[in-house]
Amino acid sequence: MRNGLGTVLETVADVRRDRIAMIHGQRSRTWRELDDHAARLAGYLAGAGIGPQARVGMALYNSPEYIESVFAAFKLRAVPVNVNYRYRRAELEHILTDAGVRALIYDGGLERQIAAAAPAAPSLRALVRVGDGAAPAAGSGPAAVSYADALTASAMARGPRGDDHWLMYTGGTTGVPKGVLTRHSWLYRVVCSNGFGLLGQPIPGDIGELRAVLQQGLAGPPSMICLPASPLMHATGMYTCLGALVCGGQVVFLPSRSYQPDELAATIGQHQVDSLSIVGDVFARPLADALDRAAAAGRPYDMSSLRRIVSVGVTWSADVKLRLLAHADVLCRDVAAASEGGPFAICETRRGDGAVTSRFVLAPGARIFDERGNDVQPGSGAVGMLAAPADDEIGYAGDTAATTRTFPVMGGQRWTVPGDMASLEADGTVVFQGRGSRVINTGGEKVFAEEVETVVLTHPAVRDALVVGIGDERWGSRIAVVAALEPGADLDLTGLRAHVGRQLADYKRPKDLVVVPELRRSPAGKADLGWARRMAEDPAAAGAAGKP
Repeated sequence: MRNGLGTVLETVADVRRDRIAMIHGQRSRTWRELDDHAARLAGYLAGAGIGPQARVGMALYNSPEYIESVFAAFKLRAVPVNVNYRYRRAELEHILTDAGVRALIYDGGLERQIAAAAPAAPSLRALVRVGDGAAPAAGSGPAAVSYADALTASAMARGPRGDDHWLMYTGGTTGVPKGVLTRHSWLYRVVCSNGFGLLGQPIPGDIGELRAVLQQGLAGPPSMICLPASPLMHATGMYTCLGALVCGGQVVFLPSRSYQPDELAATIGQHQVDSLSIVGDVFARPLADALDRAAAAGRPYDMSSLRRIVSVGVTWSADVKLRLLAHADVLCRDVAAASEGGPFAICETRRGDGAVTSRFVLAPGARIFDERGNDVQPGSGAVGMLAAPADDEIGYAGDTAATTRTFPVMGGQRWTVPGDMASLEADGTVVFQGRGSRVINTGGEKVFAEEVETVVLTHPAVRDALVVGIGDERWGSRIAVVAALEPGADLDLTGLRAHVGRQLADYKRPKDLVVVPELRRSPAGKADLGWARRMAEDPAAAGAAGKP
């Protein structure tokens, strides 16, 4: 499919028209309204000088406005840019300048951060604010208009589109957020795998086939009612949401901005959700707790409509899957994938199956390569790199070196190798071994350890420090700091978290602090990360720190 997602979504809107496309609390959007709002927003942005290939940022919470903004960018043949709403000023400045964002659509609650960062983004030409905002910080830059005012513009007329660019920023393995740049033809396959693929249907090959498939199901209920519990600013939430929409389904957003498992359980029953998208134990364990509590109190939640739960990003433990299966007869689909591509491996569990944590089957086409580019043999005990076939064009925007590392050519085929290590059992199942790089995956957010270290080392009490990820039951990994202090200095976790939080997003703040006399390093100064991790996992051993 090389028509572009703008044309694809317009086709769905033409067929579904007055059917509900999105629900958010008490609000809803029909397909006609979704298409109209996107066309009007596109018309406003076009009047502000935003055109094909221009980067349009979205710093928004899950909401109809997020999808309307992405759709508007598609209509313009512009490139949507996901902006993490947790970012502080320096992080916002980086992504706005790195992506060359020309228009930014943002939540009013982020007014002060956006106003502070905007002057550092020379390409920024238009700001659109969704909802009310706090008093903006002093600064120069374009004046913001309200989302409602932007929608008073004339609707942009439809026009021909081709295989436009798609950009998804990820924490990745490269030290700072990097934009994974690819084409709509790649995006179409990915989102359709989360829509038609989950329904067991073939992916339509062109607009005519898509229209025919949608018209066949027009008389019935939505093909899918999907609730993306994870943020749309991450690939998991966005791709599952777009997947449901492309197949003519309906998307339900949680009313609250912060995750509340009881609200999630109630929303599933209220709207008869059949497909739930989560990020591992971060979402699944609190949901299982809520379901257990409600059942024990004699007021179980209605899970009868739920057919599938899909997780991508972090560990989804076997015991948590089994607890969820006690309340809902669903397919638990656990996928190892990355913004850079995939899937690499898949684990599917139903009632009556044995659920095993971190054991998967390689996805079609995926491989495990050793450092020489050879396949890891089943049962050998060797650890290698997970890899999946990659398109020729996919890569990191503006970073040739990082692209070469993550998308190597082996055996005449281009692969995506984002850094996940795994071994292969004799029976062919995959066992994850963690990340080969210093990326800490905490609750689906990827944190580069050296970025946090840089901030920790600016604290006046810190003489030397290492940041490591250690296992966590809910978050998969949590950030721990092992630090040596200046003579006579004192530091506690609360003070360190406050210091880091003034410069970095909250999810990058450490959850553990272990103070040691000296950090163990080689004569060349290379950190002993294994030792630091042991110190973080067993603080009682910190008294022996620095000894050989």
